[in-house]
Amino acid sequence: MDGGTLHNLRTVEEVFKDFKGRRAGIIKALTADVGEFFEQCDPEKENLCLYGLPTEQWEVTLPAEEVPPELPEPALGINFAREGMQEKDWLALVAVHSDAWLLAVAHYFGARFGFDKADRKRLFTMINDLPTIFEIVSGSAKKQTKEKSSVSNHSSNKSKSSGKARGSESAKYSKSVQLKDEEEGLDEEEEEEHGDTLCGACGENYASDEFWICCDICEKWFHGKCVKITPARAEHIKQYKCPSCSNKRARP
Repeated sequence: MDGGTLHNLRTVEEVFKDFKGRRAGIIKALTADVGEFFEQCDPEKENLCLYGLPTEQWEVTLPAEEVPPELPEPALGINFAREGMQEKDWLALVAVHSDAWLLAVAHYFGARFGFDKADRKRLFTMINDLPTIFEIVSGSAKKQTKEKSSVSNHSSNKSKSSGKARGSESAKYSKSVQLKDEEEGLDEEEEEEHGDTLCGACGENYASDEFWICCDICEKWFHGKCVKITPARAEHIKQYKCPSCSNKRARP
């Protein structure tokens, strides 16, 4: 698929941009759009694949008909495993295969366009600096950043268990953190540590000028724009559930 993009990719930076776009689309399918993704992966349908598109969108469809295809193909038949596994395990399995596919596509471009050893190494280094889709979906990316940051980093952003137990106003505001307003006095060292936090939807790093919200269930952090939550709306949410946790509890 997307064979038409081949002629536009010539440099390491352009291939990496293509990689990031496809990666963002798949992360969106497995996090923010997980309900829609689940429904499209009907086991009663034919072999289906999850494609990440360079436009940061995703698509569940049949594999390419031509043999061999223009690009490496994703894992085939992901829909058949949907009902035979717990949802979190199924999503993790799709994430692992998606990571492998993204690497295959990127290195296919590298071989196709004659990247030398130095360029291939640079491309892999750029890719390796990003957390994998599996790390984002499984939550291990968040655990890794917690190990790098001190416990006090987020104490000013969300109240601890005592606040949750009271159900007080402070607990309500703990998950709808107004980062831009509350952290105007954040020094450079704290800002660098916050930069390790990753959005559970897009996988991108923390930015001090963006609104973030934390899920009360899985405790993953999200850009407000990624989960369609504004600061004003967050003020009225007593317990925030991200799209993945909301969908998981809504399904019988």
